[in-house]
Amino acid sequence: MENLIHYQHLIKQFMSQFAEIVNSQPSSGTKMVTIFDDQHQQYMLLNMGWSQNGHIHHTTLHVYLRDGKFWIEEDWTEKGFANYLLEQGVSRGEIVLAFQPPQLRPLTDFAVA
Repeated sequence: MENLIHYQHLIKQFMSQFAEIVNSQPSSGTKMVTIFDDQHQQYMLLNMGWSQNGHIHHTTLHVYLRDGKFWIEEDWTEKGFANYLLEQGVSRGEIVLAFQPPQLRPLTDFAVA
């Protein structure tokens, strides 16, 4: 349980800081929104709004806590959420690059599942 709370904190801290930085820039008609669902262990950063080309609803980062690991389902952050986790002392074995096909995950330095 202690790890779960710590993991939730790491996710929320990263996403909140990322959204704050993006939203402090001159407005382009979009806003970075955080979605935290502790009950289902799902966490998302969404870019939402309007541009000259139409409606924008883009997932920037989606992380799922499952089986004691970070499952990174989508990551379009510049630095990379996995790199942030490593800097925070999370081991590579606790991070799954879920956006990679299962057959390619063994080729990464991270957990396969």
